[in-house]
Amino acid sequence: MKATVAICTHNRAAELKEALFSLLAQRFKGSYEVIVVDNCSTDHTKRVVEEFRNMVNIPVRYIYEGRLGLSVARNRALREARGEYVLFLDDDATASEHWIDGIVSLFESDRRIGCVGGKIEPAWEGGEPPWLPPENRSLYSILNYAEDIVEMVRPAVPFGANMAFRKSVFDAVAPFREDLGRVGNNLLSSEESELIERIRALYSVYYTPYASVVHKIPRSRISKKWLLRRIYWQGVSKAVASPRKTAIFVKSLLKLPLFLVLAVAFAYDRRRIFRQISKISYNNGLISGVLRTYQ
Repeated sequence: MKATVAICTHNRAAELKEALFSLLAQRFKGSYEVIVVDNCSTDHTKRVVEEFRNMVNIPVRYIYEGRLGLSVARNRALREARGEYVLFLDDDATASEHWIDGIVSLFESDRRIGCVGGKIEPAWEGGEPPWLPPENRSLYSILNYAEDIVEMVRPAVPFGANMAFRKSVFDAVAPFREDLGRVGNNLLSSEESELIERIRALYSVYYTPYASVVHKIPRSRISKKWLLRRIYWQGVSKAVASPRKTAIFVKSLLKLPLFLVLAVAFAYDRRRIFRQISKISYNNGLISGVLRTYQ
């Protein structure tokens, strides 16, 4: 089996159906399978997978994972995968017709490539917000790293909506850390970047714009309130993932008064005040992340 398409899902049956149907248009001529890891869904996810399986002549497997957590589900997918390459597609993303072919052909071009990421285009429900700072676009899993195939230079990493791994990598590298990554409604992250940094010690990480996906961004996420929450959890994630927790804690405490003073100073400039509040949210997340590890 050349490739495994893995979709991890939690209570998104309607979006999952769109993701699966996007695979019908794939131009890939090699052998591949589709596995859907149902992470504690209570909707009709299983029926969606069964209906799709009856429509296609490729192997489609439904796997129920009863322990909640995105990293848990992804690790289950890695264990179950039979393909040489494991391609992760988010349950709220749709793949372009050359998605599988573009990723597999890049892996096949160089055995030193351990991870591949592809272009991620946003599908904003209601349109892109005009207030979104450019530096925060990545928090919506938007990725347009280069116009051609290139190696991704540290600290750049692929995003989970469109990332793939050579499965043999995991003979030498431990999989996703399960103390990182979303669990239920929290926005804990950094499981992808932490894993990819470990892979970089042995393999190269590449990007291709020729294996793109479209990632749906629902209206519920298009607000400053959601974005600040996402930024806060990014800080939590950074602290949890870091081995230098004491240094993070001390620096974050020292920065807090400065951020508060600057927030007051920029009170009449909406863009600058939002950036300062964002820094406060991230800083508070760092502090919370350190304290979280000692609970």
